[in-house]
Amino acid sequence: MLQPVIHYGLHFIAPLGLSFLFFRENLWKAYAVMLASMIVDADHLLASPVFDPGRCSIGYHPLHTLYAIGAYLLLLIFWKKKYSRMLMTGLLFHMATDMTDCLLMFQDCSACSEAFIKHLF
Repeated sequence: MLQPVIHYGLHFIAPLGLSFLFFRENLWKAYAVMLASMIVDADHLLASPVFDPGRCSIGYHPLHTLYAIGAYLLLLIFWKKKYSRMLMTGLLFHMATDMTDCLLMFQDCSACSEAFIKHLF
């Protein structure tokens, strides 16, 4: 019951805090860009079934892989345009939120956690 509240709270409320911390001069634009970064979840449409409450997005969907996360990080570091940095911040926080969701999902199953870590690497 608490897991969906945490997940969607991090997806919709936390980006406002990030916008305030890092992009205060463009607070609402940054918040809108970070919310728009959720388009990354379009890669869920490639999965069958599209939604599986027991599936961890990280490492499963193409735009949620460690390679993609690494690309988002490199773009954040080296791409100096303001809106690009907002987008990459949103994407990285989105991945952190999904990782948090995975950890909450597997917290009571050590075998599941180990299998997930092996799957990532």
